[in-house]
Amino acid sequence: MPSLALARVLLVDHDLTSRLTLQTILRAGGYWVEVAATAAEAIEKLDEGRYDLVLSDLHMESDGAGLKVLAHARMKEYKPATAVVRSELEVMPAGRPAEVFVKTEGVPALLAKVADLLGDRALRRVARSLRLAAVYQTTV
Repeated sequence: MPSLALARVLLVDHDLTSRLTLQTILRAGGYWVEVAATAAEAIEKLDEGRYDLVLSDLHMESDGAGLKVLAHARMKEYKPATAVVRSELEVMPAGRPAEVFVKTEGVPALLAKVADLLGDRALRRVARSLRLAAVYQTTV
């Protein structure tokens, strides 16, 4: 019997309590979760592994650290889904482009949002594969 392939999530948050809570919730939801406490640690993990989803806190060791992690993730050839993790009380910095946010309040809503992000990523991958197959068919 083949083993179940769990979606791989990289969770980046400087706050130990938030990190452990979200890690526990995501694991209970059936995801394989790896954590990082700093942008540098997250970037190292992104360079060494492959993730289906990268969830990052915005405010870590510096104001732009979370966005730096997400930008690095988006440059990866395997194109993981990315999102900002924030609490309901957190306010987004002014002038920030629209990002995908995963609010940490409400376990069902959090897990539903993660599932939606992973589903959207899967659809993008299928569309990209179909485009590549079409290009290949026209060149052969």
